[in-house]
Order: sequence, then C-alpha cells, then structure tokens
Amino acid sequence: MRFMVMVKATADSEAGVMPSQEAMAAMGRFNEELVAAGVLQAADGLKPSSKGARVRFSGQDRRVIDGPFAETKELVAGFWIWNCASLQEAIEWVKRCPNPMPGDSEIEIRPFYEAEDFGAAFTPEMREQEERLRKEMEARRG
Repeated sequence: MRFMVMVKATADSEAGVMPSQEAMAAMGRFNEELVAAGVLQAADGLKPSSKGARVRFSGQDRRVIDGPFAETKELVAGFWIWNCASLQEAIEWVKRCPNPMPGDSEIEIRPFYEAEDFGAAFTPEMREQEERLRKEMEARRG
C-alpha cells in the first residue's frame, strides 16, 4: 500500500525557519533507513505558504488566493510517499522518525487510492491510460 506521510506545518516552518544541521543529519539517516527498507518512494519539504497560492473553484470560475494562509495547523510543510504493507507499518516508521520541527509537531498518514478501490467505475480504458501515464512519467524522470 502506498501512503502519503505529511509533516504538518508549524509557526516556525511558516516563518521560514530552517532546520539545524543536526536535525537535517538525523532526518537524512532516517531517510536512508527508509530507502534501505524499500519504503521510501519520494520525499520533499515545502516552502512556507507565503511563497504559494491556492486556486478556488466555483463552477467555471477560478479565483487565485495568494499565501500566506491563516490556519497553520491545516498546512503541510513536507511529505514522504511510502510503500508499506499496512497502515500499522507506516505508523511504526513514523514513530521512529526524528521530530521534524524544533518544537511540538505532527505527522499525518493517509493511504492513496489504488485502482481496485474504484471498482467498475475505473474502466479497462482508464486502467490502460493510467498505466501509460505512469510509464511515461517514469521514462521522463530517467
């Protein structure tokens, strides 16, 4: 199963406070463990919401809302994509993670939808399209 593992933003991350060298080294060691175990598929940190934007959809209308965004607890500061056998395995990995923030922090774990979750609505043509797109993305990454 694939999981999105999200590091929730804090006042420090939204202020652009960069992690210490020690914190970066600890996270690097943790990421090495994830790679060695075959769990890690992707990972990155995100700049503060003041550097981003949102697009609000209402029917055919699109409205751009520039950051920063007020509700820090709803923002994501970074993420991993993991492949684990179960939610419990992903939880166990998160429990081993060094604290990603200087103070209190929170990490959210959510499974991705997989093709079989959509049942008959995900037609054979759609499955072929998804497979083709995944192969094309992999080829472009090198």
